Amino acid sequence: MDSPGSPENLTPAPPPLMSRRFRQFLPVVIDVETGGFNCATDALLEICAVMIQFGPDGRLQRGESHSYHVRPFEGANIEAASLAVNGIDPFHPLRPALPEKDALGRIFTEVRGVMKAQDCRRAVLVGHNAAFDLGFLNAAVARADIKRNPFHPFSCFDTATLAGAAFGQTVLAKAAQVCGFTWDSSEAHSARYDAERTADIFCEVCNALDGTWRSADIRAQALFSPDREEA
Repeated sequence: MDSPGSPENLTPAPPPLMSRRFRQFLPVVIDVETGGFNCATDALLEICAVMIQFGPDGRLQRGESHSYHVRPFEGANIEAASLAVNGIDPFHPLRPALPEKDALGRIFTEVRGVMKAQDCRRAVLVGHNAAFDLGFLNAAVARADIKRNPFHPFSCFDTATLAGAAFGQTVLAKAAQVCGFTWDSSEAHSARYDAERTADIFCEVCNALDGTWRSADIRAQALFSPDREEA
């Protein structure tokens, strides 16, 4: 008979909450496809959000993806050069595009649900060259007059920086391949594909730093414990 403390009778520990790993922030990968580089004037055409979660082994992994085609806002500028890269026909009659407010609303609902489950107080955008995606996200939020944006307005995790430091590659395609992920050039420049590969790279970097984080977490608990007296 197995004893109560034998490995066969031990209940696996639940995965940690994301709030513990990222100081009550929830990392969410966002990728956008656009009609240009100017977030104030150019159309938002696609947006995808990819959740980050802990796997059964306690390592970070890519979670669910939520992707939407977006209808250009009234008066939006659309550059032909941008459409040549992303292959989007913004006005195709069979394109199931949503207004910016509806697309963002659906994504924000999903994000808030995961924030609650993971005991997080704010989401933080993860992106490859994240300032670009965050700029378009914030501009669309302002245009749609959305009052409850779960994302931090300026903080972000940039996988171009992380991959450059960890793997010596800053281009998304090269960083993904160096990490051992497949790369399909025919799928690239869709918001969903790029966001999912960005999520894979983010998890790869964070998992490689797991030992460093655990050591730092022990020090942080000693340094910033609520009952520790101030010097």
